[in-house]
Amino acid sequence: MYHNILMVGPPGTGKSLLASRMLALLPPLTEEEALEVASVYSVKGETLNAEKFMHRHLRSPHHTSSAIALIGGGSNPVPGEISLAHNGILFLDELPEFGRKALDVLREPLETGDVHISRASGSATYPANFQLIAAMNPSPTGDIDDNRLSPQQQLNYLNRLSGPLLDRIDIQVEVPRLPDYDLPIAKPSADDSMHRVRQEVADTRHIQLMRQGKPNAALSAGELAAICKVSEGDLRFLKAAAKQLNLSMRVFHRTLKVARTIADLHREEAVSRAHISEALGYRALDNLIKQLSSC
Repeated sequence: MYHNILMVGPPGTGKSLLASRMLALLPPLTEEEALEVASVYSVKGETLNAEKFMHRHLRSPHHTSSAIALIGGGSNPVPGEISLAHNGILFLDELPEFGRKALDVLREPLETGDVHISRASGSATYPANFQLIAAMNPSPTGDIDDNRLSPQQQLNYLNRLSGPLLDRIDIQVEVPRLPDYDLPIAKPSADDSMHRVRQEVADTRHIQLMRQGKPNAALSAGELAAICKVSEGDLRFLKAAAKQLNLSMRVFHRTLKVARTIADLHREEAVSRAHISEALGYRALDNLIKQLSSC
């Protein structure tokens, strides 16, 4: 389980491109994980060739997909998109365009890592331990600064996403419009840069597995105090910030998990105020909703 991410920005800023590159940063599947994925595809009636057996998968269902298409079902329950993304990435582009019911069925698997399907013919439980990568425009017209809609109309659009769903997204980042209309030039060192980032991800994940046997995103609330090692002063800072920002307890815990990952990236043993401040800054959509609500 990795941190779930939501990218917010106008069209053409590279959100979909960034999401497609995320898969290359993840480490290969272990043999046990690969067997789990192959089992899900087998139940679905699909086969994986030998080349893809150890590779993580990115599933990108269209925003017209129904709740059943996402979680699975049918008269004889079969896995849906979220189970086919098990141990991989589920990419949801144009997130608010998905039906409210379709999005809300994601809440349980995002919390538990599996999905339960009950039908008259029987019930089934399928694994659904995926990383959610979502992207959206800040306005139905594309750009919040195009002056085509009122703040209330823009807020109505953002409110298609329920609070409980947003609480389960660890990182919300703004992807701003590029300042110039330049044509990018391919750099010979791009592959080397990708390799370095991939190695950094693998090393950081190794630190977490050696310390607690699982990624930071999978930590329970009861484990955070011992593993984050936050000082009393920095914890008071986080509590004051959480109260000021009106964060739910779930977001409070997820912010600590993100801060723990930031500390791991810097090879720091304890989570400091700087790590907490950075983690608090990754709530772009929450901040946008507050901004529109005050207009």
